[in-house]
Amino acid sequence: MNRPMLYNETEELKRAFMLYDSALKEINTKLEILNNEFKLAHQYNPIEHITSRLKTPKSIAEKLQRYEKELTVENVIKYINDVAGIRIICSFTSDIYRIADLISKQSDIKVLKIKDYIANPKPNGYTSYHMIVTIPVFLSDKTIDTKVELQIRTIAMDFWASLEHKIHYKFKGNAPDHISKELKECSELVAYLDQKMLSINEEVQKYNSQSLKDYTAIGDYSSMVVESIGNIVDDEQILTDSKKSKRKRKKSERNRMLLGFGA
Repeated sequence: MNRPMLYNETEELKRAFMLYDSALKEINTKLEILNNEFKLAHQYNPIEHITSRLKTPKSIAEKLQRYEKELTVENVIKYINDVAGIRIICSFTSDIYRIADLISKQSDIKVLKIKDYIANPKPNGYTSYHMIVTIPVFLSDKTIDTKVELQIRTIAMDFWASLEHKIHYKFKGNAPDHISKELKECSELVAYLDQKMLSINEEVQKYNSQSLKDYTAIGDYSSMVVESIGNIVDDEQILTDSKKSKRKRKKSERNRMLLGFGA
């Protein structure tokens, strides 16, 4: 099943990984902009931190083996949706859906698949919000829409998932029933904690003059900013406008003197 890749396939995989790495950079930049804009508008940042990674060749091979697929570049690209992955850690569960909504509204991002493990937790207690999206990567001669998996979760969800993974790794995925049961109980405590913290935050927001429910209004820029920030004015035009402005100012000063208002 895990036949060695031919040399040309190895080179092709390197090119594919370059695309995945570029897609991660694109998504990271978008998230940073959204977070900064939100902080400016609401003095609040919904994203605590972001981590990103490219799946290791060993992990890719193991996943293809579970799918009973040969180790080829075509199969990697076609069947492995999380080669490029980003984990977004939020403060509250409401932030998860807020961030997911803002991402889905980006004009150049296409949402391919959503798995809401918050509304429908996995049997082991795992909760998170997963999105598989594509984002365009602009190369010298073409643009390629590249897949990225986003996992959006709270600090508490991430804490549980990280420790659960470490514990199950020690048992190679076959933890004793009583340990799995206790981990499931811990996930329920985490869900309760998230709900309590969200409830407290909502209570605090009642004392805030600008509700976070107004987040859709982010980006209320003046028409001058919108029209000018992406355009340039020719240097000669700047000098011409400056001369006109000086002449207008001098004329205004002369009129003031004639009317007796002084300079």
